[in-house]
Amino acid sequence: MKQTEQLANRLRELILNGTWIANTNYKDQLENLDWKTATTKFQSFNSIAVLAQHIHYYISGITNVFVNNKLDIRDKFSFNFLPIESQQEWELFLNQFWTDTLILAEFIEKMPEENLNTNFVDEKYGTYLRNIDGMMEHGYYHLGQIVLIKKLLE
Repeated sequence: MKQTEQLANRLRELILNGTWIANTNYKDQLENLDWKTATTKFQSFNSIAVLAQHIHYYISGITNVFVNNKLDIRDKFSFNFLPIESQQEWELFLNQFWTDTLILAEFIEKMPEENLNTNFVDEKYGTYLRNIDGMMEHGYYHLGQIVLIKKLLE
């Protein structure tokens, strides 16, 4: 299996259907969660909804690089989201999260293998591989937070 296929499969595992690394994934943790629980803050922690939106922000940003070769996202904006105020808004967000993950996974899977070690927009950002891999590691970090916050809210 090509490395690009492996990376795409890891992204799908992290967000949609895997259990190998964390014994869970975002979809498993979020799909049946009501919006009120998702938006509830525990002490000074970010809400589950904000953490999910944060990871989606990076998925969208990396996808934009594949589409437009532009990196428009900035870390300083990665927690700035409009509040989710209904179950419908929460479900719309989740559907967008799942769809955008599938789109990015497809871009990764179809990219030429040799592009993994080329610059991601600009040399200062490192390679495609570093950014894709880093985004997934970052995703697992926040997935762990989501699991813990859910337990604290129960």
